[in-house]
Amino acid sequence: MELKQISYFLALAEELHFWHTAEKMFITQSALSRQIKALEEELGVQLFERSKRKVQLTEAGLFLRDRWLPLLDEISRLHRQARKIHQGEQGSLTIGYPGSIAWGFLPELISSIAQALPELRVELVEPTDISFEQLLLSYQMDLAFRRDPAINPALQSICLYSEPFSLVVPQGHWLTEEAFRGLQDVKDERFILSGLHHTTFYVSSLRQLFQEAHFSPNVYIESDFGSMILSLVARGLGVTVLPSSYAYGIWPQLRFIKLPQQVSLYAVWRKEDSSSVIRNVIAQVLQVAKRFAAEPL
Repeated sequence: MELKQISYFLALAEELHFWHTAEKMFITQSALSRQIKALEEELGVQLFERSKRKVQLTEAGLFLRDRWLPLLDEISRLHRQARKIHQGEQGSLTIGYPGSIAWGFLPELISSIAQALPELRVELVEPTDISFEQLLLSYQMDLAFRRDPAINPALQSICLYSEPFSLVVPQGHWLTEEAFRGLQDVKDERFILSGLHHTTFYVSSLRQLFQEAHFSPNVYIESDFGSMILSLVARGLGVTVLPSSYAYGIWPQLRFIKLPQQVSLYAVWRKEDSSSVIRNVIAQVLQVAKRFAAEPL
């Protein structure tokens, strides 16, 4: 028994006319008759009562029509869904991200994905720098945006764009952008920073920034979460250095002063991942990244 035979049966059960059904199904009337006869022989039941004037369903035919019709609709729906999954239009994707892109790049990307792939379910997580590679390799995450390129040979990364670091101070701070001469202006301030003992590329960029300013910051509070750092700076508990993309958020109590040093954003995923979803999402990532690279902060 084939799905094609069931489709022919259901079409004939609706039309109750061999010629009209054959025309509707784009086959000859004799071919339709052969398919129905083969189906009846395989099932061992008569499906239609035929006469010169009319065709009507038997009781067995009525029973199978009522059972097969919803089943065929469900099979067709499953086939459509399978095609969408194969083409990367449907499924799910888990994306890890740093807090710095939560107000600019990431909302723009999710909006782009929602328009291009409306049936794709996206989960967003904000892991620590220590765990994101493990989450990717254990398939708990599919795509990560990081300030560091991939080191593990099983992962692939691409630099999306670069942006300046910013010195962030409370809005009422004595230092303004016009008066700013260099990071050494705040060498006596208390800093709220990501732990400088970490070995990530991002933290090494921070250390290099202070080395170029010829002082070691007085780190009063450590945190790896930018939103928390900014909330503490807004309360006047210190100053910080963060990627300038945090300025996309609404921070009326803060002042962002751009620095000459830059930091990059990378997309990282499993190198051997052949998922169509990943391929489609990476295409959206590159499109959005082009816009951010062309319009730097």
